[in-house]
Amino acid sequence: MAPVSLIIVGAGDRGMNAYAPYSLAFPEKATIVAVAEPNEILRERAAEKYSIPADRCYQDWREVAAQPKFADAVLVCTQDRHHAEPAIAFMKKGYHVQLEKPMAVTETDCRAIAETAKQTGVILAVCHVLRYTRYTKLLKKLLQTGAVGEIVTVRHLEPVGWWHQAHSFVRGNWRNTEQSTCMLMAKSCHDLDYLRYIVDRPCRRVSSFGSLKHFNKENQPAGASDRCTTCPNEIESQCPYSALTIYLSRDPHYWPVSVLTTDHTPEGVMRALEEGPYGRCVYACDNDVVDHQTVNLEFEGGATAVFTMTAFNKARGRESYIMGTHGEVRGDGRRIWHCDFRTGEEKEYDADSENDGGILSGHGGGDYGMAEAFISAVAHNDPTRITSGADISLESHLMVFAAERARLNGSVEQVKL
Repeated sequence: MAPVSLIIVGAGDRGMNAYAPYSLAFPEKATIVAVAEPNEILRERAAEKYSIPADRCYQDWREVAAQPKFADAVLVCTQDRHHAEPAIAFMKKGYHVQLEKPMAVTETDCRAIAETAKQTGVILAVCHVLRYTRYTKLLKKLLQTGAVGEIVTVRHLEPVGWWHQAHSFVRGNWRNTEQSTCMLMAKSCHDLDYLRYIVDRPCRRVSSFGSLKHFNKENQPAGASDRCTTCPNEIESQCPYSALTIYLSRDPHYWPVSVLTTDHTPEGVMRALEEGPYGRCVYACDNDVVDHQTVNLEFEGGATAVFTMTAFNKARGRESYIMGTHGEVRGDGRRIWHCDFRTGEEKEYDADSENDGGILSGHGGGDYGMAEAFISAVAHNDPTRITSGADISLESHLMVFAAERARLNGSVEQVKL
């Protein structure tokens, strides 16, 4: 069987470093044959890394879509507000599409993407990578075999982390709703999708509370500069969100420092902090997305869940507590603790013990697991190998839209499928 041929649309961090590397690990299964990326340096790096010929390197994805179909599938990894148009265009050309989350930032576009997938019959996989980790597979297996009986209550936490919030959602690309989308969609559509996957029932009603509490001008220390590189040392050195502390102590070739600039020398990184958005004071940015939010969900059949996203913690794996009629499980993204009410037995599981030593075990296996599922689905023309297809992904996105309406309006919202 010939390897599945792929086109990268958007050669940023997710396209270049999360999904496309699967082709280097498993060249017999997948190969990158083209890239579309407006940034010349990123485009050239993609070409070099994946041995893409010059005549298959494009500035604009529209140049690719205008040609006769020449590959099996497309990885759409553009910025959030630029997902719908290329995803729809490539599906209409007959390409299978792996679409970075979120599907899109409006309900209309999400519905259009799902409808196009149905009309064209191609495979659409939305990158809800939490579904594809070893940990989730183990948890799902326990739940399906009756470990907790019927699920009644779920508590789920997304601990974003103080420096991650500052990087991505105060200084970075997802800081502003108009430029990107709301925090719940940008960061936590994963989590509402995850709850839908775990409870395994449609969500009917939601309410939500949250705000931008801390990262605003009102909380800027007296005497602080609007840029960390010019802030008085006695203030900057005591700030947990100092760009100098966050970035200068990390390897510039890897995320998050790698996204600051294409010049990864110490001088290039410092210049980016002096001139670019990532060197700004977190209390003097144009951010407006929330830094904490809670969503309450009611599922068909009466099960309820509470989801909390917050910046004010150590960045770590998501934590879940699932309570049912016959038992409970708690998990932290790696380990699972199970208590069986019928026997009183308590047992601990470690998802890392399921490690086969292969590349799919890296970083919980989510990104590679996503790539593996998509490549396998395309190779065998079998959409059942994808658990985050068009309809279910649309449903979880509608949960996000309803939750954000509830937060803004102070209402209880119906999830209208």
